[in-house]
Amino acid sequence: MTKDQLNELSTLIIGAAIEVHKEMGPGLLESVYGACLVKELKGRGLFVEEQVMLPLMYKGEALSKEFVLDILVEKEIVIELKAVQEIHPVHEVQLVTYLKLAGKRLGLLINFNVPVLHQGICRKVNKL
Repeated sequence: MTKDQLNELSTLIIGAAIEVHKEMGPGLLESVYGACLVKELKGRGLFVEEQVMLPLMYKGEALSKEFVLDILVEKEIVIELKAVQEIHPVHEVQLVTYLKLAGKRLGLLINFNVPVLHQGICRKVNKL
């Protein structure tokens, strides 16, 4: 997928997240926002996977531990959902790590527990 296509897709995702936030407001559980966002994204014709298992690889060997991506859109963009008071650097690092482990270039960290959703969106790029 080209950079322009990724940007276009991320714009669609952000629009869907804003719609969910307008409808539901802040203060709910992450799982509620996840279910609503998945429905909204699918309603916009996007291919969406939830709770995508990512094996832990260590020195080329898969260990018996897995990471879980909240949402993967069009097999390209990782979405990490939060419903927290504030985003901390560890949340951003978590998303960057997921991008590296999954071999994906773009991720969105979306915190729904904010008055205006634009304040809760963090975009991360993995330079493969």
